[in-house]
Amino acid sequence: MQPTDDDRALLATAIAAARERTRWRHHTVAAAGRAPDGRVFTGLNVFHFTGGPCAELVVLGAAAAEGVYELDAIAAADTTGVITPCGRCRQVLSDLVPDVRVVVGVDEVVPVTVLLPGAYRWSEHLADLERRSREP
Repeated sequence: MQPTDDDRALLATAIAAARERTRWRHHTVAAAGRAPDGRVFTGLNVFHFTGGPCAELVVLGAAAAEGVYELDAIAAADTTGVITPCGRCRQVLSDLVPDVRVVVGVDEVVPVTVLLPGAYRWSEHLADLERRSREP
């Protein structure tokens, strides 16, 4: 689907954050996510040899720190432009913000479900575990 003007602005925010804030090795990707109320949250990845959160996950944490648990859209970028979420981020976004739209190109936005068809649903697994725990 075509991006809205708000989606284009979100991508511009991610690209600007990448260009202004990323530093070789430790922070190489920036992301921006838009809440239903219009607030925008940004984040940078934290690269370390032991692993670290991707920028999209940092955005989810920054939003949650402000009491926001839903996002309408999210975009990630490096200094050259838009990048698509990695597999782990696709799974986490699918589980935590299943209705989020993801900017995947300058002229393309897709629901996260398109990026992870047939996804394992952690939330459904948790609900099943909870239901089983109540059974005699």
